This record gives sequence, structure tokens and C-alpha cells, in this order.
Amino acid sequence: MSTDWSDQIIISELADEPALSEELAGIVERAASAEPHRAKHVVLNFGNVNYLSSSHLAQLLRLRKKLLDTGRNLVLCSLNDNVWSIMLLTGLDRVFRFAPEPLTALATLQIEAEPGANA
Repeated sequence: MSTDWSDQIIISELADEPALSEELAGIVERAASAEPHRAKHVVLNFGNVNYLSSSHLAQLLRLRKKLLDTGRNLVLCSLNDNVWSIMLLTGLDRVFRFAPEPLTALATLQIEAEPGANA
């Protein structure tokens, strides 16, 4: 389930199938339909996800591209060993940004979103 954590950040608590595909599709659609100046950073909490398929990985890559196109970031957090292994085996550990848990992910995005943070 996605929640607007702030004006600039969405956090989503993911779960295994069938909810995972639906939630990822909804977040991708939301990112695609947002006006660039209204787009939000996204934190995906994988704490309750035990498996990712190739279609899930494709959805994550689409989401990342859409967010980058609008100057927003995606952070994945709370990956268990099974999901982390998939990231390592596919090389996606070098593509996505990760945080150990949601609070760290949120803090990272908030700091980056502050005016002058990239100066």
C-alpha cells in the first residue's frame, strides 16, 4: 500500500504476490502520470517480500526510469537475503539505491530534497 509520507515522498509497504505486481504497477502508473513538477521520490519497503520475478524487476526498472526522467529518486529498503541475492545475481545492486530500513531511506531523500543540498 502506497502512502504519501510528505509532499515530496511516497512510501510503499510491499507484500508478496498477488499484491506485489499490482502495487508496483500502480506506483509506475502514478509516476508516469504525474506532472514533472509534481512527481515524488519513492521508497519501496521490501520487508514482506520473499521473491522477485523477472516481471517485477522490469517494473522496478521502468519505475526507476520514470522517476529519473522527472528528477526524482527511488530507494529500496529492508531487502531480505532472498531478494538481495536476486539483486546481486542480476547486477541490479549497482543500479538501484538501497537503505537498510525505511527511516534511513526517508532521511536520505529528505536531506537530498532540501534546498541547496546539491550545491
